[in-house]
Amino acid sequence: MILNETYDFIKKNYAERIEQLTIDEVRFGVLLTAVRLSDGSHGAASTMPDIQHHCLRKNRDFSDFTPTNVVGHRVTALFETEKKSGLIDTLRIAVLNAISSTIIANGNYKIVEDADPIDLIDLNSEKTITIVGAFNSYIHRISSTKNKLYVLELNRDALVDEFKKYYVPAENYGEVIPQSDIVIITGLTLVNSTIDGLLAAIGPHTQVVVTGPSSSLIPDILFRNKVNIIGASRVYNPERLFTIVSEYGTGYHLFKYCAKKICILNE
Repeated sequence: MILNETYDFIKKNYAERIEQLTIDEVRFGVLLTAVRLSDGSHGAASTMPDIQHHCLRKNRDFSDFTPTNVVGHRVTALFETEKKSGLIDTLRIAVLNAISSTIIANGNYKIVEDADPIDLIDLNSEKTITIVGAFNSYIHRISSTKNKLYVLELNRDALVDEFKKYYVPAENYGEVIPQSDIVIITGLTLVNSTIDGLLAAIGPHTQVVVTGPSSSLIPDILFRNKVNIIGASRVYNPERLFTIVSEYGTGYHLFKYCAKKICILNE
């Protein structure tokens, strides 16, 4: 899986950065989660809530990585715990993004500052484009061109009415992705672990973009798995990041108040 392979890559190549690294602060919001690590780095991810009923006695848990038992733990323990939940997966992506922020800033990656991936894609010729996730701003821009558009989404109502004609049920990804010239994938697929199946369905000549609040992790493994462009973010106002998360903010709030867009290119 992309998540596990990325962590293994970091552990192998940047062990000295993470061996003593701990979680200093975490904020689980309705839509976003933010984390600060002991080296001062910050990361965010889309929140994937748990579906189990915690009020049931059999589900009561007061061990590691439960309330009051998250802050202070080493990040290595987070990735080695056998606990499974949507919030654990969310926290892992946020932590990976925090770790990655310092590696990316000091690495040799090709980065385009203050750019959105949609600005780097050629929309002038007639292509087949599939968007995974209800990126309504992307849908609006692409639908005004001559390109053929599909939108893979779990919930049809996540699209505004005028865009519902492009809707394809998410489980039908195997029908539309192989015929696409461009595939734009939401970073939420990193959190819910659906990105592996999506990338496996992509042909060798398809241009692949991964973008969104969850997609700021070190790009090496994504690049090895057909991804051409990563739409990431760089936090410049961490205190406001936590405020936005607490007040049910989403990605576009981050880019208005506390983060800037960057694109990482596979070149």
